Amino acid sequence: MATRSSLATGIGRVLIAVYGILALAATGRSVVQIIEKFSFAPFAYTLSAVAAVVYIVAMIALIVPGRFWYRVACVTIVFEMTGVLVIGTLSLFDRALFPDDTIWSYYGLGYAFAPLVLPAAGLWWLRKHHRTAAAADPAPSSVTAGE
Repeated sequence: MATRSSLATGIGRVLIAVYGILALAATGRSVVQIIEKFSFAPFAYTLSAVAAVVYIVAMIALIVPGRFWYRVACVTIVFEMTGVLVIGTLSLFDRALFPDDTIWSYYGLGYAFAPLVLPAAGLWWLRKHHRTAAAADPAPSSVTAGE
């Protein structure tokens, strides 16, 4: 099927489901934190909102076929992995910076380390399907002019 993303099959469906669950969790967490107690830990709560956006974009990018969305998925998931590693490390060493947790604090400890494992699995899946994702591009000339 030409309009179906090869990334949304097999384990890709599991990744999409987990991204969807984390998108809901991070969105809910950030909305509650920002509404109820933003002044207590504005940096941490803003990072929770950023994580929510990252999970939503990654989920969409894994669902939608084509070279452009494959690249969006790659960039988003690399950003996610960087965020988890940086925020996870900072939360270990600078408690003053994080008076309350984010979804990426302690490498995702509050979420059974799913935020740490998910980008590694996502990058593996993208690497495994890099050729078929580009081949599934329904209209490459309409996405970007330089390709």
